[in-house]
Amino acid sequence: MDDASTVSILGHRVDRREDPPLLRGTAPFVADLGGEGVLSAAFVRSTVAHGRISLVDVSEALEAPGVVAAFTADDLGLADLPEWPRPDGPPRPELARPCLARDRVRFVGEAIAVVVAETEAAAVDAIEHVVVEVAELPAVVDPLAALEPGAPLLFPGIGSNVALSTVLGGGEDVLEGADVVVRARFVNQRVAPVPMEPNGALVWPLPDGTLECVVSCQAPFGVRNAIASSLGKQPADVWVHAPAVGGGFGAKGGAYPEHVVVAAVAERLGRPVRYIETRSENLLSMTHGRGQVQQIALGARLDGTIVGLEARTVTEMGAYCWRGAISLATSSLMATGAYRVPRLSLTALGVVTNTSPVGPYRGAGRPEAAAMLERAIELLAEELAMDSLEVRRRNFLRPEEFPYRTLTGASYDSGDYERALDAVLEHAGYAAVLEEQAARRASGSPRQLGIGISTFVEVSGTGPEYGGVSVAPDGTVVVTTGASPHGQGHETTFTQLVSGLFHVPAERVRIVHSDTRAVPHGIGTFGSRSGQLAGSAVHRAATVVLERARRAAADLLEAAVGDIVVGDDGRFFVAGVPARSVTLAEVAGAGGAGELEADGDFAQEEGTYPFGAHLAVVEVDTETGKARLARLVAVDDCGQVINPTIVEGQVHGGLAQGAAQALFEEVVYDELANPLTTTLADYAMPAASELPSFETHETVTPTTRNPLGMKGVGESGTVGAAAAVQNAVIDALRPFGVRHLDMPLTPSRIWTALQQAGTD
Repeated sequence: MDDASTVSILGHRVDRREDPPLLRGTAPFVADLGGEGVLSAAFVRSTVAHGRISLVDVSEALEAPGVVAAFTADDLGLADLPEWPRPDGPPRPELARPCLARDRVRFVGEAIAVVVAETEAAAVDAIEHVVVEVAELPAVVDPLAALEPGAPLLFPGIGSNVALSTVLGGGEDVLEGADVVVRARFVNQRVAPVPMEPNGALVWPLPDGTLECVVSCQAPFGVRNAIASSLGKQPADVWVHAPAVGGGFGAKGGAYPEHVVVAAVAERLGRPVRYIETRSENLLSMTHGRGQVQQIALGARLDGTIVGLEARTVTEMGAYCWRGAISLATSSLMATGAYRVPRLSLTALGVVTNTSPVGPYRGAGRPEAAAMLERAIELLAEELAMDSLEVRRRNFLRPEEFPYRTLTGASYDSGDYERALDAVLEHAGYAAVLEEQAARRASGSPRQLGIGISTFVEVSGTGPEYGGVSVAPDGTVVVTTGASPHGQGHETTFTQLVSGLFHVPAERVRIVHSDTRAVPHGIGTFGSRSGQLAGSAVHRAATVVLERARRAAADLLEAAVGDIVVGDDGRFFVAGVPARSVTLAEVAGAGGAGELEADGDFAQEEGTYPFGAHLAVVEVDTETGKARLARLVAVDDCGQVINPTIVEGQVHGGLAQGAAQALFEEVVYDELANPLTTTLADYAMPAASELPSFETHETVTPTTRNPLGMKGVGESGTVGAAAAVQNAVIDALRPFGVRHLDMPLTPSRIWTALQQAGTD
């Protein structure tokens, strides 16, 4: 297919195909499935943050009404869940996560035993009868405290709580030649993903010895492989498919211990078993996100030009270094952001603590890196008495410098960062907002305006993904993808790609996904990868199939292949002779259907690098400390856009989560590692009414790393919004002498800072 026809299928608004069943309540979730004869599982969880297990007795629970079975770690004998890929070497078996705690518990909420009953109520009642004896050990909550000599060790065998460590750059005084150095310590707080649907799994043992697993997940093949490995089975003996998924945000990107246990129990009992997580369990045991302490020194000349960056990050792993390495690696990769940083020294530590494990959450390291840099830029500008916009402009990488290899090893493909900044200022009416801010400051109004800017770049779409296209005998175009949607709009996007190529209506396109038996292989959906990777694989397969269809049509029409064109109605005809034509169904029915298929992987090992600029306007009540987000203006660049509606929806969701981290959300533990945010009455996730209508815009800087020119967009809103809102609140407080506040910027934190500033 030529470039012109590629462009013709991009940029059109098409209504989302996925929405009607979701809006009508007919889309099936795990909790909707099951039926008569399905058993319910409930987990006994640790109420102790750290301790040695001396007894787990399920005998009394076995006598409870409706109970069918109860199992401990020793009963099931499951293999541990290994760490995900580490940036500093191969996985370490001594840090693997058990599916049920054996000799030691390491966080409140860790699963110790499972009870299976005829009903969910009976299972929940019976777990109260399981006797667990734990000899408590000292616990450590703060990751910095976990680094201190004499800190309680979660894994005594490794000799410290440092579970992984990477060093980038260094070997020189990276701040040499700086006229000004700003030093700061930032905390990017731990947050909970809180998907609408908590975790869940339903497993049927099939007569042929295989297991059918319905799991609320983002990566069915990854879940399949983990279950098979832990149970000692071949991957082909485990069938995983995902129904409708009520949000994932990275937290559902892999198998959880509960998934494996439910599969093992179903196989052991020879009966289907279902587990549905409660909201409190979700806040306890689903991986949390973020959780990074950053020590940074940024050096610059008097003209604002950056000389070097020195940073030390300590990323919380929680109780197990399981999936947390992903965020550490990504935040390190993006440590220099959109700026030209000539010298770098970065040490990144992953530290275990007696808290829920940490894993990827929308952005997975990118928001942490952006917040660190954007706060440092603001402090540098203040120290230099310069406009922070000018500091950014003087240090942006320029379009002519791409492709650009950063000191962290990232290979930026294309970008125009200053254009995005100019665009967000224009769309926000920046001059008018500045005037209003000045007027309020001059009047002494208790409601002060703050303006915050964030400019960022992020990595997206690394690795391979599978895509296949075939034509059924009735002319239906079947798309098979390794991507696994859970709200992103894949069915709409891939349908638009294929229907645009074949000129067939959307109703004649069927999308197959999220099923390890219906799809040959796949990676899944996370990391802003599906449109550019799966989309490119589908696009490439579709162009092959279309060419084969043209050849088959040429045979039917007794014409040269080069003379065959596809009309707007999807019919094939000889150029200039539209009256004589054949349909796609006729081509397939004439014996060409077997030829009308193609598949394969598309890979981008370097990924692509979307970018953008966000501007937040907040109103801070200096008498109460309450910060209200008045406006959030976003300019995002994800390269070529297939469907603007899909892109805008993704950006909106990301902006909401970024703003929520800046103002509201934080997972909190007490000094004994007891969680204090275990319900939505305690964990402050905002409602839509607490956020403004977002203003979204775009610039378009295509990439050459895939045939569609696309970059990722699923995480960009989250990457830029948190830093912009944080900068805006601190900007409102700057006249009162407040230089920095860590997120979340709650009324109590702001009010306290104002009181302290007033007494200094």
